[in-house]
Amino acid sequence: MLSAEFFWHRLIPALNEGLVFSLSLILPSAVLGFMAGVAVGVARVYAPIPLRRAADGYVALLRGVPLLLQLYFLYYALPQWLQIRLSPYQAAVLGFVLCSAAYHSEYIRGALLSIRRGQILAAYSLGFSTLDMAVAVAVPQALRRALPGCGNEIIYLIKYSSLAYLLTFIELTGTAKELASRTFNYTEIYFTAGLYYLALVTLATWLLRWCERRAFIPGFGEKT
Repeated sequence: MLSAEFFWHRLIPALNEGLVFSLSLILPSAVLGFMAGVAVGVARVYAPIPLRRAADGYVALLRGVPLLLQLYFLYYALPQWLQIRLSPYQAAVLGFVLCSAAYHSEYIRGALLSIRRGQILAAYSLGFSTLDMAVAVAVPQALRRALPGCGNEIIYLIKYSSLAYLLTFIELTGTAKELASRTFNYTEIYFTAGLYYLALVTLATWLLRWCERRAFIPGFGEKT
């Protein structure tokens, strides 16, 4: 069992420090991954066929290869093959952004395809270009419809951010592992770290639900 002194004076401060590093991964990865996912999703529906095929290939590759292997490739293979050296933090963020974008794009693509064809034709009849139509008509509606799915991907990102410690970036899980290795209190330390992740997911869920309520328009879908 952990003593109260160890818990409050060593474990909690250490995990708080690890939490800061985890947030430094999660926040930029979530924002950039979502933005990239919207761009890829739009390209998969409205871009010229060659670009559409390239976007489909990107999504198939990133969804088909485990995230851990993607991170290993960015951190270990790029220096050998292309002489591109990334820090553990850079490799982790880039890997999370690329992977998240692939999944976000699928939610966006499905939402774009659900928009009635009449709205698209009406925009074209008013002289909108494809880009103008997507920005002004399709994407705003698609974002509302895709928000629950995209929010779920952000929840996943919070949890698989723990893979960053395998690239030697010591975040929340890495901090817990180092402390547990020194004290052998594996169960108690990992349990406490799990509570940190649970709190993060709970807070993110509440924020995403708030965003859904703010984005809700009466008569546009059903409010849950």
